[in-house]
Amino acid sequence: MSGAALGLEIVVVFVLALFLLHRYADFRKQQRMVLFGTLLAWYLCFLIVFILPLDISTVSTINAIPKVCYKPWSYIPDGIMPVFWRVVYWTSQCLTWLLLPFMQSYARSGGFSITGKIKTALIENAIYYGTYLLIFGSLLIYVAVHPQLQYELQTIGITAANTWGLFLLVLLLGYGLVEIPRSYWNASRRGHLLIKTYFKAAKLMTEKADAEENLEDVMEEVRKVQESIKYNHPLRKYIDTILRKCPVDYQEKMGRNMDDYEDFDDKQNTYPSEKSLVKLHKQVIYAVQRHNRTRVQWQILLQQAIHLEDVAKNETSATHQFVHSFPSTEPTSWFSRYLYTPTVEWFWECLLRQWFYRLLAVFLSLFSVAVVWSECTFFSTQPVLSLFAVFIQLAERDYNYLYIEMACFITIFFLCTCVYSTVFRIRVFNYYYLASHHQTDAYSLQFSGMLFCRLTPPLCLNFLGLIHMDSAISHQQKEQTAYTSIMGSMRVLSFIADGFYIYYPMLILLLCIATYFSLGTRCLNLLGFQQFVGDNEMTSDLIDEGKELIRREKRKRQRIEDRENRRRDWKERYGNSREDYTTRNRSRNEAAEMTETNYSDTAKYSRTGRGTERDSIELLQDAEPLDFNAETLSDDPLETDSTR
Repeated sequence: MSGAALGLEIVVVFVLALFLLHRYADFRKQQRMVLFGTLLAWYLCFLIVFILPLDISTVSTINAIPKVCYKPWSYIPDGIMPVFWRVVYWTSQCLTWLLLPFMQSYARSGGFSITGKIKTALIENAIYYGTYLLIFGSLLIYVAVHPQLQYELQTIGITAANTWGLFLLVLLLGYGLVEIPRSYWNASRRGHLLIKTYFKAAKLMTEKADAEENLEDVMEEVRKVQESIKYNHPLRKYIDTILRKCPVDYQEKMGRNMDDYEDFDDKQNTYPSEKSLVKLHKQVIYAVQRHNRTRVQWQILLQQAIHLEDVAKNETSATHQFVHSFPSTEPTSWFSRYLYTPTVEWFWECLLRQWFYRLLAVFLSLFSVAVVWSECTFFSTQPVLSLFAVFIQLAERDYNYLYIEMACFITIFFLCTCVYSTVFRIRVFNYYYLASHHQTDAYSLQFSGMLFCRLTPPLCLNFLGLIHMDSAISHQQKEQTAYTSIMGSMRVLSFIADGFYIYYPMLILLLCIATYFSLGTRCLNLLGFQQFVGDNEMTSDLIDEGKELIRREKRKRQRIEDRENRRRDWKERYGNSREDYTTRNRSRNEAAEMTETNYSDTAKYSRTGRGTERDSIELLQDAEPLDFNAETLSDDPLETDSTR
């Protein structure tokens, strides 16, 4: 079995990274360079998380008290892990500090050629790379002053990167340790979850209206430019590129209004410059992507709200049969037909789910308390106060390597979930926003890859400190893991190893207290950013607006369903004769009317005082457990043109 576990986990982690990337990115529309860079960054970070327990169990065979010692089933031969960690770590660091920032600027550029995009990316990253040169020069000066450290320059660089990552790690971890258990507890309170969904619906409608208005403004600029530049103008090829990024209905509208047979006039001097076209191209990409994202998110949130209302109605059902307000548009699967029947669905949705979420919330809360306690006491080796160090040392004495691997994996997985889920919830000015159902733009995908690569190494080093397998923390003469040997000894910088790495993680306690009392949410609410605060008048108004929006959408769906039922009854009664042209035309007009009505409903939100947040900031957006596993919509109806 030597190396078999390593090979198996390498394959499993790749499948996991590919699955998550498919959930957030659109494989058919995104640039291959963006997909490859993000997939590689996620894959390398997940590899560190999954393989580190194998490294720990392997070194435990050396540190164990010698009696009847045997190799674990996942034992990895000597020499493999150092090479593996060296490749994984340095590849991820090259990605996060050098390649991904360049690829971000390249993908976001509005240039019309590869050369133009590369030039824009280099200009945007000039200050970024210049800062690196300044830091590297400072390190060289530091080594010149201390000649004994000339062979430790690599370790100094790793320590600097891990220090930056640990600074951000504590902030994200402190939020996740409280918010994840609380999100499951709130999910068990269906009334609270429904009210919060109404609140999110009102906010999303405002954002959706703003996105539609922004798209209209950008399309108006495109229309003016494409009318000024005729078909045989030298800049016409750039206009055609921009038009291909526009929605299909706008392309058709502009095509009908364009006289392609009119030559351009050299005397006309109102032609835009190539630089302005590049800027317009960038605006079109952003506006179209944001419009598509808000439209899809509105449909998903609408289905979630309708489902929660159905649960509230079915709770008093005497037949114990779950009845939906609207039939599903997807074909019935064998799982729904034979296993997840209406009776099973009623017991799960109306009875069992809330108790399952409550038990899970209690378990995660206890886990969070253990993490906070260990973070505040892991520096104490005599006596050992870190709970995770106690568990691992007891398992080492009994040679229970499977327990060591499982305990390490569960703990690291929980820590990563707290950190990564916070990364997925962060939202800053709509420029960084990870949206599921294939709606994440290229910039956000690559930015998430950069964050993962910067956060994962210090997170794993922090975990090794929790279980006292980092000699810089425990000050014990024990065999180190191969991962620690690649990181180097933190004792090279004593003020970092004995100061910052010991006392800074204790701030997690303060951050957890602040998160528990929602201090950040309340501060943002006082600054004018709409946040869900239960005892706030603005929150109550948004809840009422959201409830009315959901009620209006349900009435529209009901009218469409009634119309389809009447048409179906007519066909069954009088046979499938030739469909009348007027009927087909009426259907198209009704669909267009609904689209126009939706826009008129949302437009008023964008023009009210509350709709002035064109680029709203939500440092930590609301996320319930349902947000992560609600795949109620099929992909095909929602997939739209995205940026290339």
